[in-house]
Amino acid sequence: MSLPRTIGAIVLGLANFASAQKYRTNNNSSEDAVTVRWIGNTPALNLGSTFGLPWPRGKYQANQTTFTGLGGDGNDQVQIESWVIAYWPDDSIKWTGHALGGSEKVYEEYKITASTRVEANTTKRANSSTQSGLTVSDSNDEITVNTGKLTATFPKSGSTLLSTIKTSSGKIVGQNGRLILRSQSGITNDNGNTTSIDKLRFESNIEEVTVDSGKGSTVRSLITVRGKHQASLGTHDDWLPFILRFYLYANSDAIRVVHTLVFDGKADKDFVAGIGIQFDVPLAGEELYNRHVRLAGSEGGLLSEAVQGITGLRRDPGEEVRSAQFKGEQTPDIASWDTRVSSRLKWIPSWNDYSLTQLSPDGFTLKKRTKAGQSWVKIPGGTRAGGLAYLGGATQGGLAVALRDFWKKYPTSLDISNATTDVGQITLWLYSPSAEPMDLRPFHDGLGEDTYDDQLDALEITYEDYEGGYNTPYGIARTNELFLFPFDKTPSSDTLASLTEHANEPPALAADPAYIQQTKAVGSYWETIPDNLTEAARTIETHLNFLIKFYQDQVSQRRWYGFWDHGDIMHTYDEDRHTWRYDIGGYAWDNSELSPNLFFWNYFLRTGRADVYRFAEAHARHTGEVDVYHIGPFKGFGTRHGVQHWGDSSKQIRVSTPIYRQVFYYLSGGDERTGELLHELMDADQAFLTVDPRRKVRKDNGTYVIDPTALDLDLGLDWSGLASTWLLEWERRGPRWEEARSKLNTTMHSIVNLKNGFVTGLGLYNLYTGVISPPATDPENLGNVTVSHLSASFGLPEIISQLTDYLGDDLPTGFEQVWLDYCYYYGAGAAEQKARYGVSFGNLSLKQGHSRLTAYAAKKLDNSTLAARAWKEFLSTDGLSPSLSWASEHLNGSEVLVPVDEATWVSTNDAALYGLAAIENLAQVSYAL
Repeated sequence: MSLPRTIGAIVLGLANFASAQKYRTNNNSSEDAVTVRWIGNTPALNLGSTFGLPWPRGKYQANQTTFTGLGGDGNDQVQIESWVIAYWPDDSIKWTGHALGGSEKVYEEYKITASTRVEANTTKRANSSTQSGLTVSDSNDEITVNTGKLTATFPKSGSTLLSTIKTSSGKIVGQNGRLILRSQSGITNDNGNTTSIDKLRFESNIEEVTVDSGKGSTVRSLITVRGKHQASLGTHDDWLPFILRFYLYANSDAIRVVHTLVFDGKADKDFVAGIGIQFDVPLAGEELYNRHVRLAGSEGGLLSEAVQGITGLRRDPGEEVRSAQFKGEQTPDIASWDTRVSSRLKWIPSWNDYSLTQLSPDGFTLKKRTKAGQSWVKIPGGTRAGGLAYLGGATQGGLAVALRDFWKKYPTSLDISNATTDVGQITLWLYSPSAEPMDLRPFHDGLGEDTYDDQLDALEITYEDYEGGYNTPYGIARTNELFLFPFDKTPSSDTLASLTEHANEPPALAADPAYIQQTKAVGSYWETIPDNLTEAARTIETHLNFLIKFYQDQVSQRRWYGFWDHGDIMHTYDEDRHTWRYDIGGYAWDNSELSPNLFFWNYFLRTGRADVYRFAEAHARHTGEVDVYHIGPFKGFGTRHGVQHWGDSSKQIRVSTPIYRQVFYYLSGGDERTGELLHELMDADQAFLTVDPRRKVRKDNGTYVIDPTALDLDLGLDWSGLASTWLLEWERRGPRWEEARSKLNTTMHSIVNLKNGFVTGLGLYNLYTGVISPPATDPENLGNVTVSHLSASFGLPEIISQLTDYLGDDLPTGFEQVWLDYCYYYGAGAAEQKARYGVSFGNLSLKQGHSRLTAYAAKKLDNSTLAARAWKEFLSTDGLSPSLSWASEHLNGSEVLVPVDEATWVSTNDAALYGLAAIENLAQVSYAL
């Protein structure tokens, strides 16, 4: 769930520069001005934005701090609204979210000033924000938000999500916004028989509507609508739960919509055939020749047409008339036209319906027709459509609707219908009904793998951990971003092109990497790139840059796109076929294996690069939604890598661990959907009652009964995910933060109490108390030794580093030592391991990735010998070697389907761990390189 912004809220609306100056002279005051800049180029438009800022421990208390905003070098006041999204253990502010209102002027940078004094009265200062122009009215039946530029009304029941959208002049340009859904009970079989297939239609049915800040809104208002799809044609239970979040900003004429859908159907019976959102557009009173259709093409292009075209005719109405129509302006009085045209308008066809369809990432098609029952006329299409459609008129106004990543999330469509009637429609299809129905069934029939022995044997050849019943999509989700733009009159093509760009790369603000690092608000295990790099360090930096660019290019070249796939990357390469192993068991979609998520986000933190931010953002959106279960028996767990994102039977918290979404959540100012994902993991440990991770290798298979007071817990793979969940719930002061704090502390003390600490490997976890006991193989706690190459590969080092920073002197006694022992001895020789633990750890791999553990210990212990060992492990053990070419090879011709670049020596496992180890080693022991 998203946290209410009233919890610890510190609200300030309009900047009060005079008061900020007054605070500077107060001996009991403290003040910091933090500069935030746009990620990438300064955008052409500021339609409102939300961003996050970190603060150092102990400096600002929520009830004594106010925030002001200034734009540019001229110290211009700007509208901001501020709230706390995370706290340090001493209740000082760790992260704040800030909403920036819309404005005509867009500054290259903004200064956010935190000011504190003993007598500060935040509530009183918040009242001044009513000048912002944003008002919210909440009644029993509906919520209405007025931004000063538009007014939107949200009913609290029924099928209509957004009943009206008005411009500032009072024109209703959009109404009856609703979700629509199509599904069918089967897919045409090989014989083409469709007689037994039921086709159904659904529309949204509202269950709950909330406003996050009610009448206290100052700069941003968030309306959240929850419900399910209800059958409007055919018989079916309500299904496919949806969550729509509507973001409205003061002085902004745009509405941002975050649309989330959870799949709760049966893969072999419920085949989604279309997912859309539809709006009515009033057109009465607008002449057909003054009604306009706009559809975004590729590279900023637009299809610009009128419903009744008067250009290109045999007779010319006049240049002024033609020019006005093409530009979307009101045409001159018809009496001024050439009568040879004005007298024959009835013979000129009017186009009622338009459709743009993107069925692949490489091409879209266009068509239009005069009315139902008449032939569609093809319009020349293109490659990658921008995803925006507009319908409206020169005098009555209209509505534009846009979908972010339209072509990347194919199959998608934009339909304009009934444009010749009094009420037209725009339908944005997130899943196009022109495509084949969505087929989420397993990709094979089980291949006879009916026993655990067979499944384990098959794992040896295809690397797929198959088990019947586990390859289900029930509970996975998908989130999309949409934008609504109302207009008093048809906008210029340049305006719509700018809005298309805005929708595909919504402007985002962030502080400089050096400032974020200084606060330690996302750990101290990384650092920004220093100016005085050694030659060896520069080489590593070029390698990191190569890996980032290589994966960005692979996404484009290999077409890693689609409704369910966009945002993910592949796991392993097949050099014989010159392709990634998209069709081989556990080698296909990566599903966060070995933490590429952390690599991408840490690389952004230290560079601030816009391309990396967008890449990591898409990855975070995908891996947190599609690869994780949000309802059902596996809720809270994610799925191991495979041909289908949900297909593998290994369900673990190592995939759903919230540390993969942490940076995005905080930088975005507390993105509410991401916050919901973080909080829902508070029940992830309940999934251990459903999934026994050791079920296939137990000697007591068939007799073992899961005991909630003694659940098998991997101290690396499992505890790291639980610890991340508890830390984030605690520092966010979520609804269950005290429970989270208790379980976190209890498990940490329990690990210390295990004779061999993390080296124990496994423990028995009590679901109710959080106590971890010795494993069943060592009930007397004599000292079990189980060390796996995977234990520290899913965020364990990073979450422990953050816990150490967060708790400081309150870190449980002995916890740091048991972790340093693990860090030291993983890479130590067999003799040292045996001398310390009585046995060696065996033949361990992933030494390059684990070099960051050695580096961490070297930094903590101030041990230069250990620092040198860390670099030796990094440079000359396994993983990606300095002796590799560190270049890709371009392939074309008959060897490949399409021209591609390949680097056969790259695997995502190695790339992820190389990236993390390089970043963390450079941060901690660069002096020894």
